[in-house]
Amino acid sequence: MPVITALRERSSKVQVELDGAPWRLVPADAVVRAGLFVGRAFDRDAARALGRELRRSQALTDAVRVLRYRDVSRRRLDERLQRRGARGSARQEALDALERAGLVDDARVASGRAGALAERGYGDAAIRFALEGEGIDAALVDEALAGLEPERERAERLLAGGRDPKALRRLAAKGFDAETLAAVAGFADET
Repeated sequence: MPVITALRERSSKVQVELDGAPWRLVPADAVVRAGLFVGRAFDRDAARALGRELRRSQALTDAVRVLRYRDVSRRRLDERLQRRGARGSARQEALDALERAGLVDDARVASGRAGALAERGYGDAAIRFALEGEGIDAALVDEALAGLEPERERAERLLAGGRDPKALRRLAAKGFDAETLAAVAGFADET
């Protein structure tokens, strides 16, 4: 049975030597959590522990890489980690750790995304659809919509240049409610 003869630090990684020969370069956090130390036999239990910690470390690294560029919902991050090959428990542990650290926050994602879509001229229905598509809980979607300027005021601001049928169709296509459009246009839609 091979024995760990050296653990040499190389930047944020550790070179593991088995029986005096270099074996593998692994993340330092995985070495620590797997309980590897010089003199320990590298048996099946040690190999399994290291494998588990390597999967966990990789899932966390992948998740942080995704979050570096954009705030995403927990479900969307989970889907991306699945596509990258992260397994169940490692993936869930990474998501839980990031949520505890405040890096994954569906309420913040909902609020920010709703605000950005409202600024781009979208109505409440389109914003709700986009947020639910990202896997954000309905209660958080409602909370995000409640934090926006009322839909009618947004529609009136967008129609300040004119209330012609073309402008109203554009707002309807962007998810504004029919009642809101009828109210800002000054007439009721008769069907």
